[in-house]
Amino acid sequence: MDLSECYKKVRQRTEDICSPLQTEDYVVQPVVDVSPPKWHIGHTTWFFETFILKPYFMGYQEYDSNFNYVFNSYYETVGNRVIRTDRGNLSRPTVIEIQLYRKYLDDAMYNFLSEGVTDDVKELLVLGLNHEEQHQELLLTDIKYILGNNPLFPAYSLDYKTPEIDHTDAGMITLDEGIYEIGFNGEGFSFDNEHNRHKVYLNSFAISPNLVTNAEYIEFIEAGGYHDFRHWHAAGWDWVNTNKAEAPMYWHNIDGQWHNYTYHGLQPVTAHQPVCHISYYEAYAYASWKGLRLPTEFEWEAASNQFKWGSRWEWTESSYLPYPGFAKAPGAIGEYNGKFMVGQKVLRGASEVTSPDHSRNTYRNFFQPELRWQFTGIRLAK
Repeated sequence: MDLSECYKKVRQRTEDICSPLQTEDYVVQPVVDVSPPKWHIGHTTWFFETFILKPYFMGYQEYDSNFNYVFNSYYETVGNRVIRTDRGNLSRPTVIEIQLYRKYLDDAMYNFLSEGVTDDVKELLVLGLNHEEQHQELLLTDIKYILGNNPLFPAYSLDYKTPEIDHTDAGMITLDEGIYEIGFNGEGFSFDNEHNRHKVYLNSFAISPNLVTNAEYIEFIEAGGYHDFRHWHAAGWDWVNTNKAEAPMYWHNIDGQWHNYTYHGLQPVTAHQPVCHISYYEAYAYASWKGLRLPTEFEWEAASNQFKWGSRWEWTESSYLPYPGFAKAPGAIGEYNGKFMVGQKVLRGASEVTSPDHSRNTYRNFFQPELRWQFTGIRLAK
């Protein structure tokens, strides 16, 4: 597939994700971590305009100079921006104007790509496509939060298909102590935080081939897990008490039965499906209650070819830190990953809303330990 076709395919998927939305859905920002869908559309468009067309397409006319302020996310090198908490206050530019901006940019990109590009520009383009695929996953999770916090629990799309997750009865997988190689190695795209493949020493450990299910997590709830400080980090116990947490995000106890918000609306919790939308604090507490622990990201990667993954992002016990020899790229692109390597936990795998072909066993996602609007789950180790 040539570059134009790759570009078209990725950009079309963003539009397909947004197709079930009504205009009012595009502008909502219930909490700081959730961005309005129209902002995602504008930001991913701005990325290509800022990093490819403006510096490399001779004669390109910027669509609107104000959009650099509106749709810049966190790139200090590029200039000032609307702070994240104010994205929901942007009633203007309108949804229609942002869609026109997107079409203007796409037309220019097709013209630009038809002339052929250098290897340097191709590398930026591939980064931009992977960046948009990251935002496609964020779009779906943000849309779920927006609709899941609507008192009417409206469905996103009845055509959405929730994947069925296999569960094996096999026991834990054991790996011997030894030296294992960690990090990306091979052809194809990867982010800079996966680079510098290196050796790590691991003690012998065991890891579950299965993710923790809803039924298993309900046992933790019913055993009083949210009320027993012994299983929680101090910060986690503070989080539980401050937020009055009693169950995973989107769960509601209705007449003694657990329901959860899904893309089809409010539904009874499916017992055999993996639990999701939990924080690192909850994942840690559940593992402690079971007398087990979470795997490190290195254990997870070393064992990943022996179990199925990709239905939930999986919390690990690893802090998000640079690999040996990591160095940020110069300029704005260097702000992509390195500046976030503090105060966050690594998630491994992928989720049901990860874009096709956007997952690999070296991919390092990362979030703060209290966050749970992503499709996050639990795999146990010992």
